[in-house]
Amino acid sequence: MNNLHRVFGAFLLALAMALAGCAGTGNSPTSGVDLEGKAINPTQLLGQLSLPAGAVIRSDQSLIIGAGDNWVGRVVLDVGRDFDAAYRFFLETYPAQGWTVVSAVRGKNSFLVMTRLERTATLEMIDGGMLSSSTVSMTMAPRNAAVMVPKKP
Repeated sequence: MNNLHRVFGAFLLALAMALAGCAGTGNSPTSGVDLEGKAINPTQLLGQLSLPAGAVIRSDQSLIIGAGDNWVGRVVLDVGRDFDAAYRFFLETYPAQGWTVVSAVRGKNSFLVMTRLERTATLEMIDGGMLSSSTVSMTMAPRNAAVMVPKKP
C-alpha cells in the first residue's frame, strides 16, 4: 500500500506541475504532460465534457484528479466576456449530453447543479461584466460521496 501512496503522490505532483506550467498560455487550450511525458489535452483530462468555444482552463486555480470521464476536482475556466452565451451553453449542452439539471440560479453569480449517473457537477459562474472576463468554476464529485461534518474544536 505504501508504494501505491508513493505512485499516487508522484502522479498528483506531476499533474500539479504540468498544470502550473500551463499557466499564462494565453488563449490557447491548456494542456499538460502525463507521467510518461506525453501531452494531455483538455479533452483527455475532462473526458466527454464540452467547454464553450474559446474557454481557457485557469490551471493555477484548478485541481483535476484523474482523467477522462472519471475525473474529480475543480476546473476554473475563463469564458470571455459573453457571460450569457456561456450560461446558455452549459444549460443547453449538458442536458443534451445526459445531465439532469437539479438546480439553476441566474444572476451576477449564477449556479448550476447537474447530475449524470453517479456524478454531480456544480458550476459557479461569475459575470465579469463589460470590463473583464467571466469565470466558471466547475466542481465534479461522486454523486453519493460520504459527507463528513466538521466537528467544533
